[in-house]
Amino acid sequence: MALKYKRILLKLSGEALMGSNQFGIDPDRIAQYAADIKAIVDLGVEVAIVIGGGNIFRGMQASETGVDRVQGDYMGMLATVINGMAMQDALEKIGVYTRLLSAIKMEQICEPYIRRRAVRHVEKGRVVIFGAGTGNPYFTTDTAASLRAIEIEANVILKGTRVDGIYTSDPEKDRDAKRYENISFDEVYKNGLNVMDMTAFTLCNENKLPIIVFDMNKKGNLSKVIQGQNVGTLVSV
Repeated sequence: MALKYKRILLKLSGEALMGSNQFGIDPDRIAQYAADIKAIVDLGVEVAIVIGGGNIFRGMQASETGVDRVQGDYMGMLATVINGMAMQDALEKIGVYTRLLSAIKMEQICEPYIRRRAVRHVEKGRVVIFGAGTGNPYFTTDTAASLRAIEIEANVILKGTRVDGIYTSDPEKDRDAKRYENISFDEVYKNGLNVMDMTAFTLCNENKLPIIVFDMNKKGNLSKVIQGQNVGTLVSV
């Protein structure tokens, strides 16, 4: 089976892990994600993952409740480690070797992030989960995903969402919204489309790293993207 991408970084939102719940982690949803990830690992794809923490705590919203922004961002980073541990558990239950690397040291539960070690893990076929964002406040997990993807020389960022691509407007609000199959970075800037936060998006653009936005909640979509099928929207230079 022909693979279009050999090494990928999969970006998942914390909210996606909630399933139909209001917060926390839906065991059925994370099990489906793990099965889809195993399917591409079995094909020989090298996989790294970054997961947000919005299902547990969002640093950017913390300031609205009176929590200091920096403190709130660190709390959000810890939430991403919790999600990373949950994903690690779900993957290992079905026989996938994993490593959880954190940008903030917590040796009892995960390895510290070291670029060379991360690259070695993916070369050995282990799924590497990057936790704690970049380790710095004011940066989102989108930025962490872009940075880590560039550092490990991934071929593409796959942004798994609950919609099947990038639209001319919000498809959940506008029934006439049309989906792009391909779009350039410049067109995204020009049309003011929301793909990632601007720091993350600019990092990808400057390093010519393509992004594919697709519906991760549909079983089998991840394998289709890896094989180059027309699933989601490709953003490229």
